[in-house]
Amino acid sequence: MDVTQERAHRAWRVAERVARLSDNLIPIGRWGIGLDGVLAWVPGANTIYSMGAGGLLIYEGVAAGASAATLIRMGLYLAANSALTEIPVVGWAMDTLFRGHLMAARALQKDIVRRFGPSQMSPEWRGGRERRDAVRVVG
Repeated sequence: MDVTQERAHRAWRVAERVARLSDNLIPIGRWGIGLDGVLAWVPGANTIYSMGAGGLLIYEGVAAGASAATLIRMGLYLAANSALTEIPVVGWAMDTLFRGHLMAARALQKDIVRRFGPSQMSPEWRGGRERRDAVRVVG
């Protein structure tokens, strides 16, 4: 599959939006809360949202030509995130703090940056200082 830099950077931007919406909509110090954390307390709604957001990340990873190792890592983060919601109350609280979508999105973004260079939205491209949660260029 021939993946263009433009398509890979589109996937980078989608991953950024999913990460922010799911796990960092409201930043609180080093942490953040997003829809995934809020919906963790609503049985059923969290599962639907989490599967949709996770499925979108995996789809974008495949479309961007991410390595098998990256896709497996993403899947593990997303599976851990989903498994937490199966435990009532304690699991919901842990899911509120576990940032599985953000971790999966960052894994995809690192893969894209490693292969195609930084996206125009990434801190590396802008030449600015990296944010604490930004993708770091590996290599």
